[in-house]
Amino acid sequence: MTTTQIAHEKISQHHFRQQTGRILIYVFCTLVAAIILFPLFWSILTSFKPPAEAMAVPITFLPSRLDIGNYLLLNRYGVGVWQYIYNSSITAIITVIGTILLSVLAGYGFSRFKFRGDKVLFIMLLAAMMIPFASILTPLFIMLGWLDLQNKLLGLALVYITFQLPFGVFVMRNAFAAVPKELEEAALLDGCSSVSMLYRVMLRLVLPGVVTVAIYAFLNSWNEFLAALIFMNQQDKFTLPILLTNVRSGLFGQINWGALQAGLTITIIPCIILFLLLQRYYMQGLMGGAVKG
Repeated sequence: MTTTQIAHEKISQHHFRQQTGRILIYVFCTLVAAIILFPLFWSILTSFKPPAEAMAVPITFLPSRLDIGNYLLLNRYGVGVWQYIYNSSITAIITVIGTILLSVLAGYGFSRFKFRGDKVLFIMLLAAMMIPFASILTPLFIMLGWLDLQNKLLGLALVYITFQLPFGVFVMRNAFAAVPKELEEAALLDGCSSVSMLYRVMLRLVLPGVVTVAIYAFLNSWNEFLAALIFMNQQDKFTLPILLTNVRSGLFGQINWGALQAGLTITIIPCIILFLLLQRYYMQGLMGGAVKG
């Protein structure tokens, strides 16, 4: 065997080992993804079983037929599932808009303006992330009572905005810090005011960070349970997570599995759609916020 043949054989063996390793990685990732996605698939599948079949013992994997009875049954709880969807949607929209607006302004200020105590103030803002939410429920409850915001979606959204701001400001500060100042100077020389420069030039450059803050705020407000349970005591103001805790029927609090899985499906689908549509920006903004600054 010549030297050339030996070299070709070693290259072939190396290429084979690379292909084998890549295949094993793909197989492993596929198995992990299947394990993670199986509960989601199971919930959606169970939600389309006939109500009696969804609660049958022993359980069946595939439904005998596709049925929307669980969704119709879910609408009988409380004031109807559409009211809960409306409450969650309005709260999430207000939270996202408020969080983006305040995070962009604060992040830009911390990134571009230097003033006495700016670093201390920024650290104090981040330290708020370490405060356990349950420990300040009582002061928040009293404060919302003083402001006449109890049992109001705006009051609940303001609480959510308060707890999304530390992460939002952190991401936006790092996103603005990654933009060269020369671009701002060029925009100002072209006749842009400070405000128009911010939303015409800078926002386009930090769009991944804005999307990251928006997704983070939406997911947290859409799925949050404890604050909605504490601050809302009128049934027509409840959000979807509270509805899911009320999907119980029969003796001894027996869970109606079909209706519960239908509620979970309704809660999960908007989150999945939003993430799939914006995942590219989300990953860019999240990684930028992690390594910049």
